[in-house]
Amino acid sequence: MIREAGYIPQPKSYGPLGNLPLINKDTPILSLGELAEKYGPIYRFKAPGLNTLMVSGHKLVAELCDITRFDKHLGKELLNVRAFGGDGLFTSWTTEPNWRKAHNILLPTFSQQAMKGYHTMMVDIASQLVQKWARLNPNDTIDVADDMTRLTLDTIGLCGFNYRFNSFYREEHSPFILSMVSALNEAMRRSNRIELQNMLMVKTRKQYEVDIQTMFNLVDTIIEERKTSGGSGEIDLLARMLEGRDPDTGEQLDDENIRYQIITFLIAGHETTSGLLSFAIYYLLKNPDALKKAYQEVDQVLTSPTPTYEQVLQLKYIRMILNEALRLWPTAPGFEVSAREDTVLGGEYPLKKGDNLVVLLPQLHRDKDAWGEDAEQFRPERFEYPDKVPSHAFKPFGNGERACIGMQFALYEATLALGMILKHFELIDYRNYQLKIKETLTLKPDDFSIRVKQRERIQDASISSQQRIVGNETVSTSENIAANLQTRAVTRTDVNSSSLLVLYGSNLGTAEGIARELANTARSFGISSEVASLNESIGKLPQDGAVVIVTASYNGKPPRNAAQFVKWLEEVEDGKLDGVQYAVFGCGDRNWSNTYQDVPRFIDEQLARKGGVRLSSRGEADAGGDFELQLEQWRETLWVDVRNALGINVVSEAESVQPALHAQFINRPVAEPLVRAYDAFYAIVLDNRELQSTTSERSTRHIEIQLPQGMAYREGDQLGVLPRNSKENVDRVLRRFRLQGDDQLILTATGLDMAHLPMDHPVNIRDLLCHSVEMQEPATRAQIHELAAHTVCPPHQRELEALLEEGVYQEQVLSKRLSMLTLLEKYEACELPFVKFLELLPPLQPRYYSISSSPRKYRDKTSITIAVVNGPAKCGNGEYKGVSSTSLASSKPGEELLIFVRTPESGFQGLVTPMYSI
Repeated sequence: MIREAGYIPQPKSYGPLGNLPLINKDTPILSLGELAEKYGPIYRFKAPGLNTLMVSGHKLVAELCDITRFDKHLGKELLNVRAFGGDGLFTSWTTEPNWRKAHNILLPTFSQQAMKGYHTMMVDIASQLVQKWARLNPNDTIDVADDMTRLTLDTIGLCGFNYRFNSFYREEHSPFILSMVSALNEAMRRSNRIELQNMLMVKTRKQYEVDIQTMFNLVDTIIEERKTSGGSGEIDLLARMLEGRDPDTGEQLDDENIRYQIITFLIAGHETTSGLLSFAIYYLLKNPDALKKAYQEVDQVLTSPTPTYEQVLQLKYIRMILNEALRLWPTAPGFEVSAREDTVLGGEYPLKKGDNLVVLLPQLHRDKDAWGEDAEQFRPERFEYPDKVPSHAFKPFGNGERACIGMQFALYEATLALGMILKHFELIDYRNYQLKIKETLTLKPDDFSIRVKQRERIQDASISSQQRIVGNETVSTSENIAANLQTRAVTRTDVNSSSLLVLYGSNLGTAEGIARELANTARSFGISSEVASLNESIGKLPQDGAVVIVTASYNGKPPRNAAQFVKWLEEVEDGKLDGVQYAVFGCGDRNWSNTYQDVPRFIDEQLARKGGVRLSSRGEADAGGDFELQLEQWRETLWVDVRNALGINVVSEAESVQPALHAQFINRPVAEPLVRAYDAFYAIVLDNRELQSTTSERSTRHIEIQLPQGMAYREGDQLGVLPRNSKENVDRVLRRFRLQGDDQLILTATGLDMAHLPMDHPVNIRDLLCHSVEMQEPATRAQIHELAAHTVCPPHQRELEALLEEGVYQEQVLSKRLSMLTLLEKYEACELPFVKFLELLPPLQPRYYSISSSPRKYRDKTSITIAVVNGPAKCGNGEYKGVSSTSLASSKPGEELLIFVRTPESGFQGLVTPMYSI
C-alpha cells in the first residue's frame, strides 16, 4: 500500500478506549514493541488521556536526541512514580529548579575517577554474593534476579549512603524493597487503567500509600542518623546532598528533595543494574563461545585474590557482554520526549509544540538498518570498536543532559560483579531456561534460576610468590609498592622566564584534577604554573610560555566552566592568537561515540585556525577504557614537547624528575631506626603510679626512671623524652594509604633537609610512623594547600581551599587542632602520595618534663610527674591523646624509654610540660 508523505499509521481503535485493549497489562512494553514490528518505525498510540507517537527507527531517534529541539517528558508511569520520587533526578521536569541544582551537586560523584573510591565497597558486597553461592549444595538453585537485586541494592546503599541492607544475611528482602517493588508495580498498573478504576480500588490505593510511607520512613531515618552523627567523615552521595552547594547558585538541597533523591538512587541504582546482570548471565548460558571467551579474560586479568580497580578496567570483553545484553534488553526500556517548538520529524512528520514521543528501546536496539541482519543475535563483538557502534541506535541510559547520571557507576559495578562471578563459578543452565520477560518499571528475566559449581582456581604463572594483598590492591613487597607510593622528585632548572598556564573544562572534576596534577609537575620542573578554568581565561591566552588545556565533552557540549570560552574562541578572528603555544587533552567516554571528544577536538582545531602553534598532539582518554594509561602516555609525550618549546633540559617526566623524598621497599630484615639527634639513651621505667583519686576525672602520673650508667642530672634540669605516636594513629595512616606496618622501605632525599627521618637504610613503616613524625599537630597552611592540590573532587578541593582563609583557618583548623591526617580521612578524593605525606609532616619533637627528684638523694635514677592529656578532640573526631603523656602513662616497669637531659644552659627547646610538686 502506498502511503502519503507524513502519514503516521495507527493500530485498530476501540472507541473511547482507543488502542488500550491491544496492550497486555502485565507486559505493556512488549505489546508496544509488537505493534512497532507491525506498523513500522513510527506509529500513533491513543488511550484515555494519552495521544503519543511511538518511535523505534534509528534515523528518527537521532533527531529526537537533539536536545535543542526535544526535552524529556514525564509520561504517565513517571508521573505516578512522582508520588514517591518527587522532584528527584529521574522524575523531575528539566525546568524544575531542583533538577539542575541536584544535577550540578551530584554529578562529580559519578565520574570514572569516583569509581576508585567506591571500588572497595563494591568488592565488599560482591564478595558476599560469592560467599553465599560458594556455600550452596550442588543441587541448590539460585534465583538470579533475586540475588542480583540483593547485590545491587546493598551496593548502592553502602556506596551512596553508608547504609547496609545486609540482604545476603536474611531470607526475606528488607521491608523497603518489598514496599518499593509493590509501589513500582502499582505505579505501572495505574498508567494502564482508566482513572475511574484507580478511584474505585480503595484497598489497592491504601496499600500504595502504606508502601510509600514505608520508603519515606527508612530514608528519613538514614538522613536523621547522618545529621545526628555529624557526618563521621563520609564523602558519599548523602554527604554531598547534605553539604554540597550548587556551583551555579550556591544553594543547597532541602531535606524533602534529599529524601526524593535517595529513593531515586535506591530505585534506579539497583533495579536496572540487577536486570542487566541477570540478562548477561542468561545470554552467556545460551552462548557457549561468548562464555568461554569471558572465562579466558577473567582468568587472564583477575589474577589477585581480590580484583583491583585497574584489573576491572581491563575486563574489556566483560564490558562488551554487558553492552550487548543492554542492547537486546535495555532494562530501562524507553524514554519520552516532547517537542520544544513546532517542527518536522524526519522531513515528513509535522509536530506541534508539546507533542509527545516515546522511544521504544528494545525495537530501536534491533533496528536492522543500524545493526545489520543479525540484530536479534547476541554478539558482544559488536562493541569491540566503539567508533563503529551506531550511537543513536544504542540508548540504554537515555539521552543528553537527562541521561542516567549513574551510567559509570552501573557499568563499573556490573563489570566487577560479573567478573567475580565468572572467576569463581561455572554457570549451569540445569533446566534449559527459556527467556520470559517480567515488566515492572524495568525489564528482567522472569523465574530465571541456575545452578553453579565452584571452579578450580587457576593461578597465573606471572604472579610472584612475593605478591600479596594490601587493602584491596595487589602489590609486591618491593617494586610494585614503591612504584605506587613514589612521589615525583624535583629537578630545579633555571627556567624562571618560562611559564605554563593549565586550563580545564570540567563538570565531573576529572579534567580539573588532571590539570592540577600537570601544574604540580610543571612546578617540580621549576616552571611557573597556574591553573584556571577555561571561562576564566577568555582573552587571556599568553603568547609567551605555553598553554595546556584539559577538557571534556558533555553530550557534545562544553562543560559549564568552558562554554563561554568555546563561544569566544569561535568568534575570535583568524590570526588573533599568533604565538600562543598550546596542547589539548580530551576526557571522554566512547559509549557516547556520536559526541566523543567533540569539544577537545573543536578547541584544538580552532586554536590552530586562529594562529596558535600546537606544541604537542592532542591527547584523548576513554573513561570506558584504560583511561590512566592513555593519559600517562600522552603526558610523557607532552613533557618532551614542553622541553623543546620552553628549552628545558629534561628528557621525560619519568626520567627527569628525581624525588625530593624517595622510598624503596625491600625485603631484608628490619633494622629499627634509632634517633641520635638528641644524644638519647634508653632508660628503664622503675615505677608508674596514679596520683589522682579514683573519683577524679583527671590523671596525673608519677614515673620513676632508672638512668643509664654515666648519665647524670642537676637541679633545674629537664628530662627530654622522645615520644612515640599511638598505635591508633599509626593504624589510621596505614589504613588511609593501604599499607602494611611490617613492610620495610629505604628513604633517600634530594635537596631537602630531612634529618629527622632515617635515611639510606631499611626501616619498618610502623616504626617510622611511630618515632619520626608529628601526626596530631594542626595542619599548616602549606599542608592544606598540598591536600587541595591533590584532591580530584572539585567541591572538596574548594572546601580545603576555603580553610586557608584567615578567619576560617584560625577557627576551623587551629582552634580545633584539625590535623592533616584527619583531613585526609575526611577527603578520600585527596590522592596525596604516602611519601609526600611523610615529606609534609614535621619532625616528632621531644617533650620536656621538669625533674621532680633530687640528684643529692637519687643520682642514678630520677622521677617526673606528668599530667595526662586525654579528652574529646576539639575537631569532633574521637579523642585527643597527648603523644607523650599517654605513652608515658601506659608505660610499665621494665619498659624502655628514649630520654636525654636538657640543661638550662642548652636552652629549653620544644614542648615543655608544667611541673607538678609532690
